[in-house]
Amino acid sequence: MLTDIEIAQQATMRPIQEIAATLGVREDELELYGRHKAKIDLGILDRLRDRPLGKLIVVTAITPTPLGEGKTVTTIGLGEAMTQLGLRTCINIRQPSLGPVFGIKGGAAGGGYAQVIPMEDFNLHFTGDIHAISAANNLLAAFVDASLKHGNPRRINPQTITWKRVVDISDGWALRNIVIGLGGDLPAQRRGGVPRETGFDISVASEVMAILALTSGLQDMRARFARIIVARDEDGNPVTAEDLRCAGAMTVLMKDAIKPNLIQALAHTPVMVHAGPFANIAHGNSSILADQIALRLVDYVVTEAGFGADMGAEKFCNVKCRIGGLTPSCAVVVATVRALKMHSGRFTVAPGKPLDPGLQREDLEALALGIGNLEKQIENMRSFGIPVVVAINNFPTDTAAEIAFIREKAIAAGAEDACLSRVWADGGAGGLELAEAVRKACEQASDFTLTYADEDPITVKIEKIAQTTYGAAGVSFAPLAAERIALYDQWGLGRLPVCMAKTHLSLSHDPALKGRPTGFTVPVRDIRPSAGAGFLYALCGEMATMPSLPSVPAGTKVDIDEDGNVVGLF
Repeated sequence: MLTDIEIAQQATMRPIQEIAATLGVREDELELYGRHKAKIDLGILDRLRDRPLGKLIVVTAITPTPLGEGKTVTTIGLGEAMTQLGLRTCINIRQPSLGPVFGIKGGAAGGGYAQVIPMEDFNLHFTGDIHAISAANNLLAAFVDASLKHGNPRRINPQTITWKRVVDISDGWALRNIVIGLGGDLPAQRRGGVPRETGFDISVASEVMAILALTSGLQDMRARFARIIVARDEDGNPVTAEDLRCAGAMTVLMKDAIKPNLIQALAHTPVMVHAGPFANIAHGNSSILADQIALRLVDYVVTEAGFGADMGAEKFCNVKCRIGGLTPSCAVVVATVRALKMHSGRFTVAPGKPLDPGLQREDLEALALGIGNLEKQIENMRSFGIPVVVAINNFPTDTAAEIAFIREKAIAAGAEDACLSRVWADGGAGGLELAEAVRKACEQASDFTLTYADEDPITVKIEKIAQTTYGAAGVSFAPLAAERIALYDQWGLGRLPVCMAKTHLSLSHDPALKGRPTGFTVPVRDIRPSAGAGFLYALCGEMATMPSLPSVPAGTKVDIDEDGNVVGLF
């Protein structure tokens, strides 16, 4: 059996100009990055302004195992299948972070015969967008410390500085918490800065990344950078990037990154790749700009929201669609037999360890105990007024009885259909039944509804998400969180949407609570502003914004062979 990278390397790629032409993108709207990658100039939106919008399909999932359940594979395979049905389709996905690529998860190009190519470029430096994000973020961090060093004219209280430096590597063991400004052996007048405790985040957790994903254009991005809050002054007022006169330079560093990237899937369906915020600590969706362009070029846009429907898809609706004025036509919820068995509580799945043999044997009793997770995630998407189709990502050990059980329960829970997906093994041909079900669902009238209103108090927004989406009994706010809520109301940030930062491994805040837990209380320990991105984020439980490498990182398998080809990337 060929590996993912071997399949990708054997694929025949078309010149990116040909892919662009199938979309209706003109050559003068392309900026080429070699033969198989390009950026799309934002001027295309002026040309397409009066075009009607296509149908927006969001692919989400049940609560996954730590191994993932094939959401990206399904997104790409569904897009390929819809193209095979003769439907003009574009796939819109996020750019992967180097942290997971070399850490636990590996690459994010899909897998098997449902991949995007060039796979190596996509998973590595690509067109440099994440490097631009890192540079813009770290420039602002340098401005903060330079201001402290040179007389502190903005009267920044060093104890309130929240802006951290970033690097796109999972280096949490060393950089999550550090002390800076100590200087060295230089003369006293040149030695160090103002010593203080701080730390690094991973680049994709930067607010700069969130802004890229939510902006509507270059001037809007400049205005959002200006609103970034880095600290408070001695009177308790916010200090912004504009106060430090850094927003303009940040925008210059990001002037190319703001343009969506265009590549192709194995069967040459167009793929737009733009932005890559994580869904457990940010909003977990590709950019509004990519969607706005694609929706004016094709009839169907298949996009992906990170992790489960309680995570990226909730934020897709309540944050991305709210800010971008988008209306989804259908949600696809990906499920696997193994994950639903895990949600019975009888099995443990761990990266790098063999699967429990019980997950690979027919076990309808375990499936019945875990099926509540799928039922709840279907309910979650239906609560937004979106038709739902379930994609059962097929593994060789799945049995006909298990598939039939899932399909019966999914339809009873409100799904329009539940289809077996074999896109990993067969590409688009393995997703034709799913594609037809999605096409039919998209024809239904949409009654898109958000979970909360802009004018709801911050506490009410959080409570509505916790109770409606997670199934919580309630929310407890730590004293610090309550203090921050009062402060943000004072600063005029109370109307912003809320991005919940919590574990992706449970419907609750506790990764140990599997299936469909009830009766739990969600603890909110802190709330922080992403004023530039345009949301507040609530920290539920212990969430790390700088991951660490495992004992055996995925990067140990990555190398160059004697012919100069990349090997071990997946």
